[in-house]
Amino acid sequence: MPSTDLFSLNNRIVLITGGTGILGGAMAEGLVAAGAHVALLARDAAKAEAMLGRLAGGPGRAMAVAGDVLDRASLEQASETIGQAWGPVDTLVNAAGVNKPAASTNPDRKFFDLPADVMREVVDVNLLGTVLPCQVFGRGMASRGEGTILNVSSMSADRSLTRVVAYSASKAAVTNFTHWLAVHMAQNYSPRIRVNAIAPGFFLTPLNHNLLIDEKTGQLSARGQAIIAHTPQGRFGEPQELVGTMLWLLSPAAAFVTGVVVPVDGGFSAFRGV
Repeated sequence: MPSTDLFSLNNRIVLITGGTGILGGAMAEGLVAAGAHVALLARDAAKAEAMLGRLAGGPGRAMAVAGDVLDRASLEQASETIGQAWGPVDTLVNAAGVNKPAASTNPDRKFFDLPADVMREVVDVNLLGTVLPCQVFGRGMASRGEGTILNVSSMSADRSLTRVVAYSASKAAVTNFTHWLAVHMAQNYSPRIRVNAIAPGFFLTPLNHNLLIDEKTGQLSARGQAIIAHTPQGRFGEPQELVGTMLWLLSPAAAFVTGVVVPVDGGFSAFRGV
């Protein structure tokens, strides 16, 4: 295969969850720029329309489909809508995720008092919101004998980070599920179905802004300073810096890569503080 084709996603039909968010939006832009046809699964029509404006101009195409990662019926309807417009989804990117301040500890919010309903919401979106799209869109991949799935894990999945109780537990589950599903799909359906994940390091987003930035001063919080001190590159990541790893894992260049979780973290996961 010519080297120029190794990373090609031309005419790939992609469903991305969380594509209206900060990191998911950058990933969606990267997919369209690589020639993929990208369907944004969105509950918020206004956010979807705004994102479509950013994706206009190709060379790939973009559309928005209504759906909720926790509603199987809406996912099945989205699959049918995309199939009628473009054909079956052959690539799934699970970028939807959430954290809630009330599901994290702080000096005034003890672990023992964290409300179960809020923790359940975080776990449901991050874990089941990955599993359910894999079930709905993975079924078609299994029947066709090929496809690619990319999940989004986190630095908090493998390294114990303070405060983010429900988020860390749910992302650890996403990592485990990625390993499990890669083996399951390859052994039971086709070795041409690949399942991998990206584990972003620290990127400033609405999910973590209150933890990394002091609201009163606008400067790095003590936690933000500690993270930068333990990131060899000495900075937070930029959303577009996820795109290269994403394109590699989705493309033919990674044909023999499945079941891995790739850190994109400026060296955070490699550094032990000395």
